Amino acid sequence: MNLWRAGLTRVPEQVWEHRESRVLILADNALTSLPPRIGRMRRLRTLDLGHNALTSLPEEIGELTDLDGCLYLHDNRLTALPRSLGRLRSLTYLNVGDNPLGTLPEEVGDMAGLVELRAQRCGLRELPASLGRLTALRELRLRGNALASLPAAVRGLRELRELELRENALAQVPEALRGLPRLRRLDLRANRLRTVPDWLERELPALEKLDLRWNEAAVESKLLEALERRGCVVLR
Repeated sequence: MNLWRAGLTRVPEQVWEHRESRVLILADNALTSLPPRIGRMRRLRTLDLGHNALTSLPEEIGELTDLDGCLYLHDNRLTALPRSLGRLRSLTYLNVGDNPLGTLPEEVGDMAGLVELRAQRCGLRELPASLGRLTALRELRLRGNALASLPAAVRGLRELRELELRENALAQVPEALRGLPRLRRLDLRANRLRTVPDWLERELPALEKLDLRWNEAAVESKLLEALERRGCVVLR
């Protein structure tokens, strides 16, 4: 069911009459609330609520356990995410970006199927340690937050390919990234880096692109040469 840009201020009754729907698109409207009845749409595999004015979500959203595609919650006014999201263990893509969340719930670590997580510009100062349990995660996008460090548990993200940490408050490259075997792209633009550790070359064996622009960090020529020799592009 596609109700994209339909000028909605509330979810219309016709939605609840289609309980067998697999895809529900309510993006780009003016919704301020989502009724608990959303939990009855148990056949949904993708739900798009992006670009609305939602301030909260009902706990019943956790009853959508068939969601194995995408859940778009970005560009709303959410100040918290329901703990019940942890029940969506088959979901592969979650976008909560551009919401004034401040934190992510610990239960996000229960979303074992996540392949991509986007939480840009959410006012995050720290990440839950449970994030390290997302062993299927390949892309993590955290641009425009206030992160000064990453939890040690990030070392558990053995499938991670892309990590976007642009526009945060990192004074050093997080030690938690050491040894990630498949990390290919690391975006550290516009942080507060002053040094770049030499372990990047040894302990990120798959690194193909390292973006250090808009930092004050000096890169030792030996490290730069070693990275470029193996084909890693370094932008600074």
